[in-house]
Amino acid sequence: MASTELALRALERGDLRFIHDQVNNRSVMAYWFEEPYESFDELEELYSRHIHDNAERRFVVENKDKELIGLVELIEIDYIHRRAEFQIIVAPAHQGKGFARFCVHKALDYSFTILNLHKIYLSVAVDNAKALHLYEQCGFVEEGHLVGEFFIEGQYRDVKRMYILQEDYLARSASITSAPGWGFPAGPGPA
Repeated sequence: MASTELALRALERGDLRFIHDQVNNRSVMAYWFEEPYESFDELEELYSRHIHDNAERRFVVENKDKELIGLVELIEIDYIHRRAEFQIIVAPAHQGKGFARFCVHKALDYSFTILNLHKIYLSVAVDNAKALHLYEQCGFVEEGHLVGEFFIEGQYRDVKRMYILQEDYLARSASITSAPGWGFPAGPGPA
């Protein structure tokens, strides 16, 4: 499936079963450095509490058949310093199909052209070679190496903090989307 058949849209209450499946998957949550096994009631309560929180934006990724593929989040949005943290989950059944790249670009496009943020940052385990490669290809740059930052699955893990700035993304995006054969749909915001 081409990435043009995917869309990001705002998280809705009806999507919580999908989110519940992801946050209760131990391997998925290890990449988010969070404890798995959240109750559905707790998830509903969090949704209700954060639905109007301007410091967060949550999107689901769906295909043309409205099947949910993943979750993209911008959290800790700081409107004074114009920065936010980026997080992504692609459901295990949909990994390895190039969907993550689409999600990263759509989230960055939204962050920089709609929210007018200056900087997007993320944390990624140093041993997560696939994610590191993806983020580097999307223009993220290592900002620092945090030693023993998270305790996951019985051990402390080192992480890299990576970032991308608005001006770098916009310059890169303009050159990429104008290249012949590039399949990423240009334009601001979630499709």
